[in-house]
Amino acid sequence: MCGIVGYVGPNSSIDVLLRGLSRLEYRGYDSAGVAVIGTDAHLRTRKHAGKLKVLLDELKASPIQDGQTGIGHTRWATHGGPTDGNAHPHLGDAGKLALIHNGIIENFASLKEELLLDGETFTSETDSEVVAIMAGRAYRETGDLTRAMREVVARLEGAFTLLIVHEDRPGEVVGARRNSPLVIGLGDGENFLGSDVAAFVEFTRRAVEIGQDQIVTIRPDSVEVTDFDGNPVETREYEIAWDASASEKGGWSSFMRKEISEEPDAVANTLRGRVHEGEVLLPELGVLDDAVLASLDRIVIIGCGTAAYAGMLGTYAIESWARIPVEVELSHEFRYRNPVINERTLVVSISQSGETMDTLMAVKYARGEGARTLSICNTQGSSIPRESEAVLYTHAGPEVAVASTKAFVAQVTALYLLGLHLASVRGTLSADEITASINELLAIPGKLADVLIASADIGQLAGWMADTRSVLFLGRNVGFPVALEGALKLKELAYIHAEGFAAGELKHGPIALIEPGQIVFVIVPSPRDPNSLHPKVVSNIQEIRARGARVIAIAEKGDAAVLPFADEVIPIPLAAPMFEPLLAVVPLHIFALELATAKGLDVDQPRNLAKSVTVE
Repeated sequence: MCGIVGYVGPNSSIDVLLRGLSRLEYRGYDSAGVAVIGTDAHLRTRKHAGKLKVLLDELKASPIQDGQTGIGHTRWATHGGPTDGNAHPHLGDAGKLALIHNGIIENFASLKEELLLDGETFTSETDSEVVAIMAGRAYRETGDLTRAMREVVARLEGAFTLLIVHEDRPGEVVGARRNSPLVIGLGDGENFLGSDVAAFVEFTRRAVEIGQDQIVTIRPDSVEVTDFDGNPVETREYEIAWDASASEKGGWSSFMRKEISEEPDAVANTLRGRVHEGEVLLPELGVLDDAVLASLDRIVIIGCGTAAYAGMLGTYAIESWARIPVEVELSHEFRYRNPVINERTLVVSISQSGETMDTLMAVKYARGEGARTLSICNTQGSSIPRESEAVLYTHAGPEVAVASTKAFVAQVTALYLLGLHLASVRGTLSADEITASINELLAIPGKLADVLIASADIGQLAGWMADTRSVLFLGRNVGFPVALEGALKLKELAYIHAEGFAAGELKHGPIALIEPGQIVFVIVPSPRDPNSLHPKVVSNIQEIRARGARVIAIAEKGDAAVLPFADEVIPIPLAAPMFEPLLAVVPLHIFALELATAKGLDVDQPRNLAKSVTVE
């Protein structure tokens, strides 16, 4: 969702803020703004609806006096439309205080009514301006920016990250967080705040976590963190595992194209250090030791969108290998249906950003019910890992494009590692069987590189389909989640109707959608598996071809049985059935990118979408 940057230090605050906001564009936004305390100790703001370039052009045409203190924001509209007036920052204390906000204030209506009755006026439709006016009033009473923040947050309900500055307090930025991301960047004579580390990684790789219901005050030479009651709290510093160049295109035409090319590395880096001599080693599990894992009687995997589809693949692997019941829940449905969980339930949450609000609240619910919790995440220091008992980081590097690609294969890899570890602990697979699966996993990065080379012609395939209005995806068993992921990517990027179906469900209704010319992607299982569903899927292909569908098959090299019935075949290398999804999904990622590109669409920032959904 919204991007947030704060800065105090000796350098140009406008430059730091704009460079930080440019690195946060991937989060999705529809307006941008900055507030700076100039060298003359006056607060000045600029904000505009539209992309960051609109703000940049305005600042060039009508510069504001620079200084060494400022806050910047990219907004994704919630309360009020994407207009100049609703853009952040919002002002309080007669224009002397500026505030930026990520999240939703649930009790803003009653607070606003109170302020209106007390004579305050508003210039926007946002809940954020309510907080700005409250902060300005609190500062007038206290003369202390940190104390003012403490008084304000005591009255707020909902999820929020807040940053405030006041022209009476140059060299000081105060932030607060509840159920919304905020992280500190530590520099040399300068300090930073950001909604994630991308906001300041260009300037420092030293970061500090901010916990739930905490307030931070940064000055050029100090950082103070307290709880909402004003009590000092301990913080943990960590080093960001990637540098600024990792979040740049590096000559690629889009971040998404770059990140698809990094899918082999994403798998390799997730495996690195976790397999040794035919065994899976997961020291990160910590308190979730062998005794705890052996005592489990159920696993629930939670996630949203692509993460949920990765979780579906995890269910096949963990149940097959560890022989423990596993189910996948959409995070936003999980806690609202009063699920039956207890201390013998492991809740595994999946989130690339670690800030997905639906998943974060589901994890908190699970812990409150006594369940054990493990997160699979790609972002150090984020909220979901901190709320979980243990975390498996995927080490995929920053993913900037809104539509996840390399995060998906990294998440599946982490789930497979977990499944093999559970199988070892619970004694459900022999050492030789575990070693064979580990060797399959270790071979995946090289095979993914081959898939990328073999997929070079997908652009041409997408080119003649640029006017397509609907695409269907079919898969069985582990191919079903791949079909769902392929359909989601096409919806996100190309803005056309796309649906994924379990191929066995075809005759139970979806076959009614088949008409002459209908494009259908089919994920074909390997014919080499003695338990394979290959003949049934080939039969499905024949059924839809007979009704005029145009079939594009994702099939392993050498699968001659599918050739007579498919209009196009995209080959993937041979792999054991459980590992085929890691290979089959990549052509679908590429196809979605190429079709969107052929339609002239922005693949990195699809309309209406944000990279990290940080409000429910």
